[in-house]
Amino acid sequence: MAEIPEVVAHRGASAHRAEHTRSAYELALEQGADALECDVRVTRDGHLVCVHDRRIDRTSNGRGVVSALTVAAMAEVDFGRSAAEYGVLTLDELLGMVRASPRRTRLFVETKHPVRYGGLVEQKLVALLARHGLSAPADPAESPVFMMSFAPAAVRRFKEAAPDVPTVLLFSRFTGLRRGGVLPSWADLAGPDVRLLREDPGFVARAAALGRDTYCWTVDEPADIELCRGAGVRYLATNSPEATRLHLADPDSSRFGSVAL
Repeated sequence: MAEIPEVVAHRGASAHRAEHTRSAYELALEQGADALECDVRVTRDGHLVCVHDRRIDRTSNGRGVVSALTVAAMAEVDFGRSAAEYGVLTLDELLGMVRASPRRTRLFVETKHPVRYGGLVEQKLVALLARHGLSAPADPAESPVFMMSFAPAAVRRFKEAAPDVPTVLLFSRFTGLRRGGVLPSWADLAGPDVRLLREDPGFVARAAALGRDTYCWTVDEPADIELCRGAGVRYLATNSPEATRLHLADPDSSRFGSVAL
């Protein structure tokens, strides 16, 4: 029987709380997520903040490009949906939440590209991890932080600066040798879209045969959860960590149906 995947809360428990908010991550921790996931961008005043889009318009009541805004300016912006939650969440704060968790919790950090400041986001990330004592884990397999990106140059840049922090190369289509499970030396894990595994679940085994685990996104449907479990996915990113965790523990559990995916 394949090992049960570790459950990664995609932007927090984002099916139930506004994405990338403190409450979304607090709920994910309460729901027993094994890891948290976030996207990061650099603000005008040089801070890493947890925002997916180039602009804050979709996820807040404010407007503007993240790289042109300061953290102070966003302090007056509501990033909550049904409940007010003012101020953008910084990666520094989120790292603090992870380190304060009573349970071992990993953090997957995705740097977004293309961006105005180019490789500065990776430089800032390495520096911030260093301040938290997380940039050079003694055992990479036990690292509490993983770096991810769709941009190969970003992953390579980060790996050169922090070689012991595991990296994930994200992708939404198979190109070149990728279908065979082949990754560049600077990418430790494969990061396929779940739609690729629906097309070719054997990819996970091929990557594993070459020493690469798989991080799969974004998995919210019971059939996809089962697909990932059967294929041998190591990390499963989901918007509903509690429902996913319960389903993995017992696919026939009546409690699964009580938590909307």
